[in-house]
Amino acid sequence: MGIEGVQGRITDIQSRILALQTQQAASTATKSSTSTTAGASGSQFASYLNDAVATQNTGTTNKTYNLNSKGIPTDLAAYGNGKIPANALGKVGDTNHKLWAPAAESLNKMIADAKKEGVTIGITDSYRSYDEQVDVARRKGLYSQGGLAAKPGTSEHGWGMATDLDLNSKAQAWMRKHADEYGFVENVPREPWHWAYKPKSA
Repeated sequence: MGIEGVQGRITDIQSRILALQTQQAASTATKSSTSTTAGASGSQFASYLNDAVATQNTGTTNKTYNLNSKGIPTDLAAYGNGKIPANALGKVGDTNHKLWAPAAESLNKMIADAKKEGVTIGITDSYRSYDEQVDVARRKGLYSQGGLAAKPGTSEHGWGMATDLDLNSKAQAWMRKHADEYGFVENVPREPWHWAYKPKSA
């Protein structure tokens, strides 16, 4: 489907959403249980749809977020570091690893695109609950003291916005060339395996 076709489809769906909202306003006693966005409003659903279409042939969506002073989306920050609920996380491929859903989506796209170029990107770590951060700090020491762990409650892993990747030299070079196209940056000295997802500011 071409861009014009996609845009036409979006317009059609948005019209249906508007009609649904009108029906809901007329019958507030009835709650819809058919939304795939688990309680999202019609306008939120339209936003999700637009985000999905925006991926098209790129590695990232065009969605922007209201970020706090530390660059964390305010909606995500409201949960608390290491306290992200399961329904806000997305699975990475066929692994048991999870990230904040938009980050997982982008990482999956990046891994798939790299594979098409003969590059294998593995994953060794992802979202960490607060308790898991405490355990890592105990085992690996705090980064500020020469170790490899952030202070529990401050880790990018605790926001589901960082992943530790298994990269050979070819994959590392590919990441350094292409990762920013998918929203990922290599931002921790001494840790070339650590890649953080940086959402766009609204």
